[in-house]
Amino acid sequence: MRIILLGPPGAGKGTQAKYITEKFGIPQISTGDMLRAAVKAGTELGLKAKDIMSSGGLVSDDLIIALVKERIQEPDCVNGFLFDGFPRTIPQAEALLSQGVEIDKVIEIDVADDEIVSRLSGRRVHEGSGRVYHVVHNAPKQEGIDDVTGEPLIQRDDDKEDTVRNRLGVYHEQTQPLVGFYQNLEKTAPDSAPAYASVNGVGALPDVEARLEEALA
Repeated sequence: MRIILLGPPGAGKGTQAKYITEKFGIPQISTGDMLRAAVKAGTELGLKAKDIMSSGGLVSDDLIIALVKERIQEPDCVNGFLFDGFPRTIPQAEALLSQGVEIDKVIEIDVADDEIVSRLSGRRVHEGSGRVYHVVHNAPKQEGIDDVTGEPLIQRDDDKEDTVRNRLGVYHEQTQPLVGFYQNLEKTAPDSAPAYASVNGVGALPDVEARLEEALA
């Protein structure tokens, strides 16, 4: 099963990706992990990427696609793979298509912005241990205090409402157009296009997983 997983930050993609990769026995591939692995392995493409990144440049879509093609030839991809956070833009999706990288399913985890803001801005963290609480869904026994150590909890900068809304804005501008791209592709080239499905990401985890099962069937 070759899958692209789409969805805004805070939609639960990490949790769902873990569920999918374990169910199908396939690796989760993100561009960051892939770049680091290629650099570490010292492949020709990895060395090119390293030179670009060390000089502060952005790795081109052409190089990313070449790295993707190299990565999916690895033995752990024999049963498929899950792309998480890739493609990020329509040009990357078009490049995947033109390079003949086959995808079976595009799954969008759909969660409304206000729900995501509530999820993320309500998170509180114990810095020393990494324990995570939520002011509504998993509140500490005493407000603002870690249950185990009695030390104060913090709100990470990434979880502050303004930051979350900015990240959502970037997602809607750059990545959400992929939804329309794959929906249109399914209409115009049904024989070769991946099947697109939107999965409601709100609710109890077993319910979301059941919806994913249905979408992947």
